[in-house]
Amino acid sequence: MKGVFLCPARAYCVTLKIGACYRLYATVEIDNTADFGYKRKLRPLKSENRPVLRGIIVVKMKALKSFAVLLVNLVFVFNCLAPPARAFERLEQPKDRVFGDWLVTQLGAEPSTLNPITSTDAYAGVIDGYIYESLLKRDEKYLENVPVLAEKWEISPNHLMYTFHLKKNIKWTDGHPFTARDILYSFDRIRDPKVDAAHLRSYYQDIEKIEALDDHTVRFHYRIPYFRALEFCGGIPIVPAHLFKEGEDFNQHPIGRNPVGTGPYKMLHWETGKEIALVRNEDYWGEKPALDRIIFKVVTDSTVALQVLKQGGLDEMSLRPIQWEKQTQTKRFDENFQKLAYYLPSYTYIGWNSNRPVFSDKRVRRAMTMLVDRELILKKILFGLGTIINGPFYVNSPEYDKEIKPYPYDPKAALALLKSAGWAYGPDGDVLLKDGKPFEFEFLLSAGSKLGEQLATMLQENLKEIGITMSIRKLEWAVFIQKIEEHNFDACTMGWALGWETDPYQIWHSSQAVEKGSNFVGFKDAEADKLIEEARKEFDPEKRRQMYYRLQEIIHDEQPYTFLFTTKALVAVSRRFRNVEVYPMGIAPLYWWVPKEDQKYKG
Repeated sequence: MKGVFLCPARAYCVTLKIGACYRLYATVEIDNTADFGYKRKLRPLKSENRPVLRGIIVVKMKALKSFAVLLVNLVFVFNCLAPPARAFERLEQPKDRVFGDWLVTQLGAEPSTLNPITSTDAYAGVIDGYIYESLLKRDEKYLENVPVLAEKWEISPNHLMYTFHLKKNIKWTDGHPFTARDILYSFDRIRDPKVDAAHLRSYYQDIEKIEALDDHTVRFHYRIPYFRALEFCGGIPIVPAHLFKEGEDFNQHPIGRNPVGTGPYKMLHWETGKEIALVRNEDYWGEKPALDRIIFKVVTDSTVALQVLKQGGLDEMSLRPIQWEKQTQTKRFDENFQKLAYYLPSYTYIGWNSNRPVFSDKRVRRAMTMLVDRELILKKILFGLGTIINGPFYVNSPEYDKEIKPYPYDPKAALALLKSAGWAYGPDGDVLLKDGKPFEFEFLLSAGSKLGEQLATMLQENLKEIGITMSIRKLEWAVFIQKIEEHNFDACTMGWALGWETDPYQIWHSSQAVEKGSNFVGFKDAEADKLIEEARKEFDPEKRRQMYYRLQEIIHDEQPYTFLFTTKALVAVSRRFRNVEVYPMGIAPLYWWVPKEDQKYKG
C-alpha cells in the first residue's frame, strides 16, 4: 500500500487505490471492534513455514532446447484456443443519473503537492484519485482487481513476469496520447534516488527491468516473487512523460500544482489556503461522472467546518465523535443530511523516535505506553467509538494478532520500568534524571488535529505527575510532515491509512529508517527484517500470517509506537445527493448525482 500519511478524517475510498502505499494523516477520530486474549510468549517460526528446495533436475542442453521449442508452440496453441477474457464485476455509473451540480467537501489540510509520485499524505491521495488513473484498481464494491488503463494482463507461472496490454485512444487532459512510455518514465522516476519517492521505492525495488514491447504493451520483470506484485505493477502512479524535460527537478515540477491526468476530472484552479477545484473531464475515455465539479474547501478547524456545513457552505465532511454524538442530533440536521458510519483500514499512534537518546531504550518506550490512558481517551473523547489496538495491522484483518494484549495504563509499573532504565529522582524528589539530565522532550502534532491536542494535553499531565516534562508543539500540516520526513522530532502523533492488503516493509524494515523513509521512528531489528523479507515472497496467506504474528510480537516488545485506536469513519452528506452507498471500501462520490430539481450549483 502506498504510504499514506492519514489525513484528518478523510473517508473516501478513492484514497485506497490499488498499489497505494501507506499514507500518513493527522491523529483523528476515525471504530472497530476486536477481542483481546492472553499475552503469548514469543514464538519462533515453524520449520514447515520456511521455503525448502525439494530437488534438482539435470537434463542435456539439446533436449532442453527441444522441450523449450515445444513449450512455446503449446503456449501459442493454448492461447489461440483460450476463451475470451472474462467480464469483471465492477461498480458502474448509475444509468438513471442526471448530470449537473457540484460536490463541495472539506479539506482538513492543504497538500504540499499533487504529484502522485512524490505526495505522501492522504489529502493529496483523495484529490489525485479523481485526476490520475493507473493500469488497474480494486473495485470499491466487489473488491476485485479490475482493468482501468489496461485492457488485460498476464502473469507468468513463476510470478516473475507481469504483462499489461493498454487500452488505445486514451489521452491526457492536454490532448497528448497515453502510451507505454509514460509508464516507463514514471517507473524510472520512482527508482531515481533524487526523487522524493522513498515511500514508493521499497515496493518496486525487486523489479529487474520494465520494457515497452510496443506503444500499448508493457512488461515488468521481477528478480524474486512478490505477493503484491500485481497490485504495484498495476497500481503504479503514472505521470505524462512528455511534460518533463531532461535535467529538470522532478520534485519541484509545475505538475505538482497543475496536475495533468487521464481521469474523470481535471484541475480547474488551486487557490492557496482557500480551495482546490476540479471540473469534469468532458473528453474522458470512460463513463463520465454526473457531477460537474468537485470543490475541496480548505477548512482546518472541524468546529468551523461543521458550522459551514450546517449553513450550506459544505455538502460533505467527516465528523468527530463529539460532533456525531452531540452536535448533529437535531431534526433539522437530519432533514438536510444523512450520517454514515463505516470501517476503513487505518489506525492512529504515538511514534517515539528511537534515535533520540531519551527513547533509545525499549523499557522507556514501554513505560511511555503505560502512561497513556487509552481507556479514558476512548471513553471521554471518542465516546466509545473505537477500539484500542496493539499492532500495525488493520484490527479487522486476518493479519491482526488478537492474542497480543495491549499494555495497560499503569503509572506505577511505568515508573519501575523507567528506574530499571537508569532514571531516578533528583534531590528535590519530583524530577526524573539520568546522568544529571532531566527527562524532557517535545511532542509534535498537526495543528488541525483535535484528538491530537486532547491526547497531548492528557499525556502531558500524566507525565508531569511522575517527573517528566513534555512540551507540545503544533505545526501546520506541510511543516509538520517535513519535520517527520526529516526524522527531526522527539515524539509525534499521527495515523496510517492502510491498503486492502498489507506489506509492512515500508514502515518497519530497517532499510526505510532513512531521511524521507517511512520508518521515521528508527525501528531496527534483524529478525523483523528477515520476517518482512520472507513474507514478501510467500504466496500462502496462512504461512505469511504466521510470519506477521511473530513480527507483531517483536514490535509489541519493542514499542516503537504506542498504538492507539482504530475508529469508524463518521460522515455527514447532504440529502440532495443520490446513490450515496457505503461499499466495502467506503463511500464513492464519483458515482453520486443530484436530481435536476435539487441541483444547487450551475456550470
